Amino acid sequence: MAFRFLALITLFFLSYGVLGYNLYHHQILKRDYYFEKAEARNDFQKELELRRGQIFFTDRNGNSTAVAQNRDYSAVFASPGEIEDAVSAAAFLSPIVGKNEEKLAAAFQNKENFFYPLIDKASEEQIKAVEDLGLKGIHVNDRQYRFYPFNNLASHVLGFVGLNESNDVPTGLYGIERLKNGELADEEDANLTIDVNLQGEAEQILGDLVREFEAVGGTVIIEEPVTGKILALASAPNFNPNSYGEYPVKNFLNPAVQSIYEPGSVFKVITMASGLDLGVITPETTYVDRGKVALNGKTIENWDKKAHGEITMTNVLEFSANTGAVFAESQIGHKNFLEYMKKFGFGETTGIDLPDETVGSLRSLERKDVREIDFATASFGQGPAVTPIQLVNAYSAIASGGVLMRPYINASEKPKVIRRVISEEAAGEVTGMMESAVNKAEVAAIKGYRVAGKTGTAQIPDFERGGYSDELIHNFVGFAPASNPKFVILIKIDKPKSPLAGLTVVPAFRKLAEFTLNYYHIAPDRVE
Repeated sequence: MAFRFLALITLFFLSYGVLGYNLYHHQILKRDYYFEKAEARNDFQKELELRRGQIFFTDRNGNSTAVAQNRDYSAVFASPGEIEDAVSAAAFLSPIVGKNEEKLAAAFQNKENFFYPLIDKASEEQIKAVEDLGLKGIHVNDRQYRFYPFNNLASHVLGFVGLNESNDVPTGLYGIERLKNGELADEEDANLTIDVNLQGEAEQILGDLVREFEAVGGTVIIEEPVTGKILALASAPNFNPNSYGEYPVKNFLNPAVQSIYEPGSVFKVITMASGLDLGVITPETTYVDRGKVALNGKTIENWDKKAHGEITMTNVLEFSANTGAVFAESQIGHKNFLEYMKKFGFGETTGIDLPDETVGSLRSLERKDVREIDFATASFGQGPAVTPIQLVNAYSAIASGGVLMRPYINASEKPKVIRRVISEEAAGEVTGMMESAVNKAEVAAIKGYRVAGKTGTAQIPDFERGGYSDELIHNFVGFAPASNPKFVILIKIDKPKSPLAGLTVVPAFRKLAEFTLNYYHIAPDRVE
């Protein structure tokens, strides 16, 4: 009896000692460990409950449309530390969640794991089945996922929400989702200047153009010149942010602000504007076009190989004569010409509120061994590399009377003047020259409206063999009404199966310009 009593006393104290050790071990030695686990779970719960701000486009009437929003769904997860019978729970849940019973049991037995996902997006039937089981440690959480109701629309502008480098925290990747990730994550909405209807039309026209001429891609930008507000910005190929994992990473880059190219003859407008502002040429200044000019042992020819004789600077834009642009640049002077290019915003970012804008390049004119022919070819857009946003913004400076604005896409921004580039008089003169070029070709002309613009067929450098390849870039930049411009449109396509921009981007410009004029109810300014 005494022995049994002694054994019970000993067992009591041993049990007490073990219990005391366990309390000490868990509450003191592993206090930080469990504190971190609890904090992690709290953070996760907070993450699930947080509603990301929406992104809105507008329309001509000021109505807002959500183009990036949140959709609710339910997720089922387990907290193994709370599960009383891991094997039994696994047996009940396996047919509901569609997971292997043995793997579930093993996961449930890992009591140090505070979170184990079971169903990402559960159906109503699955939720009811789980809840009917009433198992301790099995939870249903209302969650959200990012949804883009218009699929591919403005995907380069929007970007998408994915996982960060540690693969566990949703974050904005590319576009506005990335640029304004902090505000959106704090449940603030983002209102953009993009017109949802104009964006849709721009993407439709661009898509048709790329398909018809089998181009590898393209870009359309519509800017309000007086403010710098971007009304539409589209590029192809694009992507569906709802299923971004199905696309190559290169599709996520925004060509409108991140790709550079040599613009070709659209740059002749910049050359003429510079000469007019400096006072070294007028629209009626003449020179003798012999069809070609020799510089530094090389020959520059007109695109059509023709010699037009004595022609004016206005005729230079009408005929798109390379030699006329060379003449104008020679009157301006190399140093002045480079300064004007910089004043127009080339060689610097525009400051548009989109991520990772590319600066372009004026390296061909800034290197120590620059030659006279380098400035000559730059006069008609060969050598300097620009971005589409730089080019449309430079044309917007002309359309706004000579003032360069900072382009912007967030409606909360205010119009900001960068600098005056040319005089109002020079802007009016070059606009008249551009009008004449449009009327001469007729392809971009719109009944009832004065339209100013210039086409360009640009060569693509061959970096492997040197010189230029046979592949081309077509672009057109124009604005209307020319008497009081309300919008500037740039249309560009890459490597089309057509030799002439007049057959590709110019008709597309006219179609988009007509839509824009009608959409905004812009009054005609031309008497037929």
